[in-house]
Amino acid sequence: MKKIYISIFVLSAFTFTGCADDYLDVKQTETVSVDDIELFNNDNGAKTFVTSIYSKFLDWDMSSFGWIGLASITSDDADKGSTPSDTGTDKDVLDALTYNASNPSAESTFNANYDGINRCNQALEILPKLSKADPALRERLMAEAKFLRAFMYFTLVKCYGGVPIVDHVSKIPLSTEDKAMQLTRKTSAEVYAFIEKDLKEAAAVLPNKSQYADAEKARASKGAAYALLAKVSLYQKKWQSVVDNCNLITGYIISPSYAKMFRLEGENDGESIFEINGVGSVPARGIQGYSNTQGVRDSWGWGFNQPSQSLVNAYEPGDVRKDATIIFRGTTLYDGTVVPLVVLPEGQVDPNPRYNFKAYSSAFTNAWETDANIKYLRYGEVLLMKAEALNELGQTSEAIPLLNVIRHRAGLGDTPATSQAAVRTAIWKERRVELAFEFDRFFDLVRTGQAKDAFAVDGKVFTVGKNELFPIPASFLLIAEGMSSQNPGYN
Repeated sequence: MKKIYISIFVLSAFTFTGCADDYLDVKQTETVSVDDIELFNNDNGAKTFVTSIYSKFLDWDMSSFGWIGLASITSDDADKGSTPSDTGTDKDVLDALTYNASNPSAESTFNANYDGINRCNQALEILPKLSKADPALRERLMAEAKFLRAFMYFTLVKCYGGVPIVDHVSKIPLSTEDKAMQLTRKTSAEVYAFIEKDLKEAAAVLPNKSQYADAEKARASKGAAYALLAKVSLYQKKWQSVVDNCNLITGYIISPSYAKMFRLEGENDGESIFEINGVGSVPARGIQGYSNTQGVRDSWGWGFNQPSQSLVNAYEPGDVRKDATIIFRGTTLYDGTVVPLVVLPEGQVDPNPRYNFKAYSSAFTNAWETDANIKYLRYGEVLLMKAEALNELGQTSEAIPLLNVIRHRAGLGDTPATSQAAVRTAIWKERRVELAFEFDRFFDLVRTGQAKDAFAVDGKVFTVGKNELFPIPASFLLIAEGMSSQNPGYN
C-alpha cells in the first residue's frame, strides 16, 4: 500500500498520523495511505490533518524538557535547578552557555519543529483534495496550518538564524531540488519573509477568536496571526509594522488577575491570544513532562528550571507577579498545597528554594501529563510590543499609558520614566517580569543587545558573536554534506 510520507531528509521519514477532532485528547496512532484518502474526505477527516499539527505541541521533544532547557534555563531568569549532580543530560551546559554543536536540546528542538512543519505541509497538500469537506472549513484549516507553520519557523529563526525553508511535501525518492530544499540554509531575512507571507495569508482567512465554539477556543485565530506578525516585526525592528498589526488585534482584554491567568480557570481567557492546551483528565493529553520536570523536587517533580535570584531581584516591592510566577519553599499555594521546607545540615543551602509557578497543575500535580498550558501570545504582550514600537518611533507620550496599564494590573503605580531612553529601559524591564517563564527572556536579551551585561549580572559569560544563536545540530550538518554551514563559534 502506497503511503503518504511527511519527510525531511535529516529526520529520515515520518508517516503521517491521524487524530480525533480534539487534539487535546488523542495520541497519534494511525497511518494515512493514498488508497484510504477517501476515508478522510469529509469535515471530520479534514480536521484530522490539522489536529495532528496541534498535537505535536504536546510532545516531549517539542514543548517540554529540551525546549525548557534551550529557551529558559539558558536565560538569566532561570538556573538549572534539580541537584548539582543531576545534569538533566545537558541542562548544566545550557545554564552555563557552554554547549556545543552536539547539544541534545538544540537537536531535539530543531527536529521537533521540522516534524511539525512537515505535518503542516502534509495538511496543505491534502486538504484541497478533500472535495466532500465543507469548502469554508477547508480554507480555515489551511489558514490554521499556515499560522502553525509560521509559528514553528519563528521558533527556528530565533534559535538558529537562517534555516532551510521546507515549504512542501517531498516525494520519495527525493529529487535533487527537494534534497537541496531540505538541506540548504536560507538567510534569516528569507525565513522572516516566508513567515510573514504565511501569517498574512492566514490572517485573511482565520476567524476571530469569538467566532469559535468554546470547545475550539485554542485554535489559531485572526488575532493570533496579527499578534505573531507584530512579534515577528518586533524582532526585525520594523516598528511601524508592529504598531499597525497591534492595532488590528481586537476583542481582547487585560485579565483583572495576573495570577489566575495561569490556573485552570484562566485557560483561553479574554487576554489569551494563542496558547498550547494541556488536559490532565483521562484520557490525558497534556504536555509530556512539562509540569513534572519543573515541579517541586522530592514532592511532585524534578526541580529543573529554577527561578534565579536575578529574577527575584527584578520585581519591585508590591509587584503581585512575583508570587504568581515563583513558588517559594515554605509557602502554601492558592489551593492549600504546602511546599515543604528542606532540613539541611548546618551550613548547607537548599539547592532548590524556588520553582516555576506557571507550570504548576493543581488538579494533576503528580501526573506526567497535566492541565498546565503554555501561553505564547496574550494581549498584555501586545500592549508592551506596541509601547516599545511607539517609543522607538519617537511617540513616547503614547507609549507610556500602555506601559502603565500593565503596571497597574501588577499593583504598581505609573512608571517614573519620561524620556525615550528611560521608557525603553522601563519597557524592557516590564517585559521581563510580565513574561517570565513564557519563553521570551533569552530572545529579548539578544534582540535588544542587553545579553552580555545581563548575563554578567547573573554570573554567566555571554560570548558576543556566538551565543546569540544556538548551534545547528551536528547530525544535520553531517547529512547536509556541505550544503549548510555551522553558526559562528561552534565546532
